[in-house]
Amino acid sequence: MRNFWYACIILLSIDAFAQDSTSKKDVDRQSTAATIKKSSAQKSNYVEQIDSLMRTSFKRDLFNGNVLVAKGGKIIYQKSFGFTDELKQNALNGRSIFNIGSIAKEFNAVAIMILVERGSLDLDDKLSKFNMGLPKWSEKVTIRHLINYASGIPRIESGLTPVSDDDAWKILRSNENLLFEPGTSYRYDNGNVFLQRRIIEKVSGLSFEAFVIQNIVKPLKMFNAVFDPKPGHKSRTSCYDLENVRCPELKFISGWLWVDINDLYRWVEGVNSNKIISKKSFQTLLENPYAKDEGGSLGRYFEEEELQRHNGVSYKFESIFLNDLKEDVTIILLSNNLNRVWDLGHAIRNLTLGKAYEIPKKSVYQAIRKEALNNVVKAVQSYHQLKANAVEEFSFNNPSELNRLGYELLRLGKNNESITIFKLATTEFPNNANLFDSLGEAYYTNKQFDLALESYNQAISLGETTGSSKKMVEKIKSINTTP
Repeated sequence: MRNFWYACIILLSIDAFAQDSTSKKDVDRQSTAATIKKSSAQKSNYVEQIDSLMRTSFKRDLFNGNVLVAKGGKIIYQKSFGFTDELKQNALNGRSIFNIGSIAKEFNAVAIMILVERGSLDLDDKLSKFNMGLPKWSEKVTIRHLINYASGIPRIESGLTPVSDDDAWKILRSNENLLFEPGTSYRYDNGNVFLQRRIIEKVSGLSFEAFVIQNIVKPLKMFNAVFDPKPGHKSRTSCYDLENVRCPELKFISGWLWVDINDLYRWVEGVNSNKIISKKSFQTLLENPYAKDEGGSLGRYFEEEELQRHNGVSYKFESIFLNDLKEDVTIILLSNNLNRVWDLGHAIRNLTLGKAYEIPKKSVYQAIRKEALNNVVKAVQSYHQLKANAVEEFSFNNPSELNRLGYELLRLGKNNESITIFKLATTEFPNNANLFDSLGEAYYTNKQFDLALESYNQAISLGETTGSSKKMVEKIKSINTTP
């Protein structure tokens, strides 16, 4: 089962900050904090504890990027850790711009609401109104469906296949059928984003980029933000993987705003304080009437906590912000190395709330991954050696570490190797239904149907909740009974 996975300033006094781009050598001089801590709930201690958390995470290869924490409208912590690209020659700084993935979809959603407030369009307008050459389904789909990913429009992408604007138009205009009736289900897909941007252009008479620059970027003084920057653009970062290999630069639909961490903070604060759209419009985008638990155009909103959370992943870029409206705390992490921004964001929030938090441990997946790709037996041996000698340093209590590695091997066609890792995982976590479901999938892929059936049944007995194991049991039984 494929569970997820899924400005560099440090406070010197209340009003004085100093830049600091940290290297691992610097971090090695720092004493690491205890794994589990309890905040003293004093703002003066936030800085020390956040810094200890981030330094330790950087030392453990769990974070390469920029972090900013604000409370009460003031930045209380900001720092850069690591490098702009895989060459590790240029340190990140507060003006480094990042691909923020899905967070950038907020700009088209807010641009839609700007036009709604001006009376230029209505959320219940049908797509057919805008004469975009779309099939008959455009008479059913509304803008409200688009901003809540409840449109059912055809998918414009599959896997890692690059999709340009021309490709997107061809796919949407040539597919007569919806995936589902608008408003009856939810599917997070970039076709919804693509059409929002095109509607903005139709209504405003400007390119999407020009409209956002004129109505959002300039009013909020986001002067370092840039659309779709090419490699080599000043301040642009590049993402890279665990082996320090740069990510591919694939062509995609246009309209992605890259920002530095200060500009993203200006954005969050600008929307919070209704500088760009009204509070009513903000609330409209926060709450998804079709799929409350899935979130809407501004990420996920937890009403009881008054917490907005939005994360974005694009290749190995990963970002997150936590906008705690009740406590007036904003936490932003931007990374170009796909690591632990989700865990770190929530750890920082718990820290500022005076709750228990955990400093992330080194990744078991990362420690044995390269070896597993070449010799899975040696990788398993390394796993046991690490557990014997460094159990407090590595994330041995997290079953997703081995699950992630097992699936990576499976995707690479290394079926036997993936089975070895999943067997190790089920041995280490014998009561984890998800891991037995994963092992069942590896056996099934390897056409070892009897062993797959055994693993799926074990997952069911352990309470596998999604029903996927039961479906696979039925599928395997039908295979075995077919003459």
